[in-house]
Amino acid sequence: MIRTIHPINPQTIKLVIFDLDGTLIDSRLDLVHSVNAALRHIGRPELPADTIASYVGDGAPILIQRALGIEASDEALVRKGLEFFLSYYREHKLDHTTIYPGIKEALAAISRSSNSNGASRKMAVLTNKPVIPSRAIVDALGIGTFFPRVYGGNSFPTKKPDPQGALQLLQETGTRPEQSVIVGDSHVDVQTGRNAGMWTIGVTYGFSAHTFAEHPPDILVDTTGELAEVLK
Repeated sequence: MIRTIHPINPQTIKLVIFDLDGTLIDSRLDLVHSVNAALRHIGRPELPADTIASYVGDGAPILIQRALGIEASDEALVRKGLEFFLSYYREHKLDHTTIYPGIKEALAAISRSSNSNGASRKMAVLTNKPVIPSRAIVDALGIGTFFPRVYGGNSFPTKKPDPQGALQLLQETGTRPEQSVIVGDSHVDVQTGRNAGMWTIGVTYGFSAHTFAEHPPDILVDTTGELAEVLK
């Protein structure tokens, strides 16, 4: 079901920025396995899948800090866990990860739609995942042609919800904030959009829909088909 808090006129939208994990791709199992592998490596107990999934969204360092809980104050331990996590995830990032059902069709429909000037929409990925595995996943799963621009959590000095990455994409594409929308599965993406002056769309099929209660997007959708519908 589409829930509209602030209506967006799709004819005015020139740029659509997508989050990656929980929005375009279902990477839950590979992230869970990688975090638990890191925890085993440093001699700590594994965590339930749902717990780890709820920690995703703010980048790998924060993910490992959350997994360690009260032990996150031990910087050496966090660093050891993070290094192993990144190494393990690089090798296993595509073991189980897939695009969400209907996402390729939704991207095709969104990219074909033209704005009020008759120009095709530009699309980009802005994620807090490191950029090299992000680009590799996008390409391997067959959606790379939609995204000439993929920026990760290490592409800039700051990560989402800081708007630096979003503002860079606006500058590169010559787009004004009110002509752009960010699509994501958590409050991080909503806050990023707000901080950049952009419209926001939240998807509930991802990892962190519960965070929309405190930070509601302009439009909330439950399926990839609804996502295409609100942007066509």
